[in-house]
Amino acid sequence: MAVLSKEAARQRRKVRIRKKISGVAERPRLVVFRSNLHIYAQIVDDENGATLVAASTLGLKKAGESAACNKAGGVLVGKEIARLAKEKNISRVVFDRNGYVYHGRVKAVADGAREAGLEF
Repeated sequence: MAVLSKEAARQRRKVRIRKKISGVAERPRLVVFRSNLHIYAQIVDDENGATLVAASTLGLKKAGESAACNKAGGVLVGKEIARLAKEKNISRVVFDRNGYVYHGRVKAVADGAREAGLEF
């Protein structure tokens, strides 16, 4: 049995998750991606294949906020994505952890979004 790299194992988990969840117009999908430098979140309508809202620590840095790639930055990204979603009248989403373990930065994004009023 071949040993998978971390990324290959995450991709397999991602496929398994995506078989079960998808975002529709009434309840789009909130996807989280984390890199070594930044945390990204976007709300996607899978029926139309369109990204409705996106936020990241990169975008927050450009806007002047100090957002690092840690749990505090994840909470800021969660709050920002929820604020942008509210502007587009999106209140309920399906959370897609994108193959990552629901812990640390990924959980921080979810907690920040819930705190700002997004329902999942």
